[in-house]
Amino acid sequence: MDAKQKLDEINSIMKEVSNDDTDFQSSFMAFMGSTMSGGSLDIKTKELIALSLGIAARCEWCISYHVNAAFAAGATRKELMEVGYVTVLMYGSQALMELNNLMDAIKQFEQK
Repeated sequence: MDAKQKLDEINSIMKEVSNDDTDFQSSFMAFMGSTMSGGSLDIKTKELIALSLGIAARCEWCISYHVNAAFAAGATRKELMEVGYVTVLMYGSQALMELNNLMDAIKQFEQK
């Protein structure tokens, strides 16, 4: 998986959706923005939860998106890997294989 390419694909599909149905795209983005903004849980915590769900769902696009967003929210490599381990504990061997995609995204988006 190329995590940066996955982000480009997300942006591409959202542009196509916007061209096709602006109301849907703007409603979706408003819902996402409202859900992922700070509240009782801070943004970093929400991104870590979303990452875990992306790993469990085996969604390469979700993993790329939420690793990038988690780093932007202040997450560390160690925190991201720990999210992966907890997901493996709760979801099993399928999640273990998704750690390849997690590590790829971490390598591509980590600021050293």
